[in-house]
Amino acid sequence: MLRRAKSIMILTVAIWGFVGALHNLIDWDGTLAAVKMATSMITIPDGSESWQATSNLIVVWIGALFILGAKLTTGVMCTIGSIRMWKAQGANSSVYNAAKQIALTGCAVAIIMLFGGFIIIAESWFELWRSETMLAPVLGSAFRYAGMISLISIFVALKD
Repeated sequence: MLRRAKSIMILTVAIWGFVGALHNLIDWDGTLAAVKMATSMITIPDGSESWQATSNLIVVWIGALFILGAKLTTGVMCTIGSIRMWKAQGANSSVYNAAKQIALTGCAVAIIMLFGGFIIIAESWFELWRSETMLAPVLGSAFRYAGMISLISIFVALKD
C-alpha cells in the first residue's frame, strides 16, 4: 500500500506541473507581466531605480520560459516516474527503487525552479522580499510548493 501512496504522491506533483504550465500558457501575457514586475522591481519603493532592475524583454522571456519549461518537465518526468513506480510496485526493492529515479529527478527540477528561480533570483537578486504586493502571493506560494514537493521527494526517496 505504501508503494501505491508514493506513486500517487508523485502523480500529484506531475499534476501540479501540468496545471501550473497550463495556467502560464493560457495567460501568457499575465505570466510575462508577472516576471516583468519582478525583474523591473516596480512593486518595491524606488526599486525601478535600482541598478539590478531590468525590463529587458529577453530577460523577461527567459524567466517566463524557465518557469514554463520547468513545470512541463516536472509534469512529464513525474508522470513517467509515477507510472514506472506503479508498474514496479510488486517487484523487488532494487527494481522499485530504480523506478523512482525519474520521478525524483522531476521533483528536483521543480525544486530547482522554485528555489533557484523564485527564492534566489526573484527574492534575493531582484529583492522581491521588499515587495508587499508580491511577497505573500508569489514567494509564499513558491515556498509552499517547494516545501511540499521536497517532503514528497524525501518520503518517496526512502529505500524500501
